[in-house]
Amino acid sequence: METQVRVYAYRWVVLAAFMAVNLTIQVLWISYAPVTTAASAYYGVGDVGIGALAMTFMIVYIPLSIPASYLIDRRGLRIASGSGALLAGVAGVARGLAGDHYGVVLAATVGAAIAQPFLLNAWTTVSVRWFPRSQRATAVGLVTLANLVGAGIGMALTPVLAGSMSLAAIQLVYGAAALVAGLAFVLVVRDRPPTPPDAEAAQDRALVLAGLRHAVHVRPFLVFLALVFVGMGVFNGVSTWVAEILRPRGFSSTDAGTMGALLLLGGVLGAVVLAAFSDRSRRRIPFLALGFGGAAPALLLLAVAGTTAVLLAAALVLGFFLVSAMPIGMQYAAEITAPTPEGTSNGLVQLVGQASVVFVYLMALTRTSGGSFLPSLAALSLLLLAGGVVALRLPEPVPTPRSARVAGVR
Repeated sequence: METQVRVYAYRWVVLAAFMAVNLTIQVLWISYAPVTTAASAYYGVGDVGIGALAMTFMIVYIPLSIPASYLIDRRGLRIASGSGALLAGVAGVARGLAGDHYGVVLAATVGAAIAQPFLLNAWTTVSVRWFPRSQRATAVGLVTLANLVGAGIGMALTPVLAGSMSLAAIQLVYGAAALVAGLAFVLVVRDRPPTPPDAEAAQDRALVLAGLRHAVHVRPFLVFLALVFVGMGVFNGVSTWVAEILRPRGFSSTDAGTMGALLLLGGVLGAVVLAAFSDRSRRRIPFLALGFGGAAPALLLLAVAGTTAVLLAAALVLGFFLVSAMPIGMQYAAEITAPTPEGTSNGLVQLVGQASVVFVYLMALTRTSGGSFLPSLAALSLLLLAGGVVALRLPEPVPTPRSARVAGVR
């Protein structure tokens, strides 16, 4: 008997609520980066101490990624991701109430970091459960857009607010927004529609551990994880050290905030436009290769730009190509590893992306005596170019036959 399928309009409500909590967690992640100097003075710690507030999100993510994916698959979006969304809000409010006590702020940041994998690892779970195949990369692209808008708010708005508010007050505002978004998420989100959106979504999925074993034996997926490691390393490194990258060339913190915002604006445009083309053409690989190949020269230009106009143009182009690869790649991972649960493949991708925190450390260690990040940015540009070539050799995913199974399927 054929399973009844139907696409529900309520999918957009679920997606909107999910976008909101992803937006606010990104604000909490990046909001100290564009005001590193002011934050150092406010909390009485060095630049590395402020950088640690962003790096904590990546470090904490690593041991929690697989458990979060397991809980998303077993307990559902509303309970697993909803708990994460509420924790992020509570931790964000606590960070604001901590005043200038750095130790308390760091502890609250760890709380928000614990919440993050319960949101990041559910991207493709939402898309597969609620959207037909022809809209899934677009759905993930919209979640990516929300993440970028959140990071853009943290980058561009924080320096502006810092002119009239204390950093603690700014964090309290951000934390309250995260808490409201978390409450709304729990109220409106459902784990899945009454009937699946298409026949592919109706297929049985592997149990988490069986799916994990299956995924790590899919060679194209492992190659893609290597690409994620490089791409996310570039994005996290540039985002974390944005102010320090520009300082040796005489740019201000306002310039840093604007550059970060344009990097993310370019990402918004790329995530929406290229993901839509990927869905329309039902192809993933050409767009992944284009993302990496197009980002390489833009990153090098950003590293050497001497004028504001060139710098901002490079940031816009870098964001357009680099960030657009993420939603397309996330959907590629879900499709190439089927019937592995989407939360598991999504979690592995995000895990590798967060492990790229090593790039953040290496960028700091390889600064020149004058504080320039040019050596590391040039090396990363070459890695992006190589990534584009490697991506072209990956196979396109094909729809999984309804009879496909792996050991442990439920």
